[in-house]
Amino acid sequence: QVQLVESGGGLVQAGGSLRLSCIASGSIFSPNVMAWYRQAPGNQRDLVTTIISDGSTNYADSVKGRFTISRDNAKNTVYLQMNSLKPEDTAVYFCNYKPFGSYSRRLEAWGQGTQVTVSS
Repeated sequence: QVQLVESGGGLVQAGGSLRLSCIASGSIFSPNVMAWYRQAPGNQRDLVTTIISDGSTNYADSVKGRFTISRDNAKNTVYLQMNSLKPEDTAVYFCNYKPFGSYSRRLEAWGQGTQVTVSS
């Protein structure tokens, strides 16, 4: 019911920056939680950061101080600003949506993923 489209991935040198975007469309509940996950080859998909409709955020310790999540509710868009990138940040990054307080997978949505590669 909700569709997510990510963009902004690419190849960058260590220490560089990248900005990811995720545009949501469809039947969007409010309030909701938007999140970024990432998955490296052979690894589980890990939560990177979340943002609620009111702007409240949380970050994984591995990215705290380097990544910033933000959202523009009028545009139904969430962003991930990634600074001081490290090779260990290399992964496919996925956008995720769910209504706030919902535990039903049926209401979740995932983007197709965008590749981020950080060279050493």
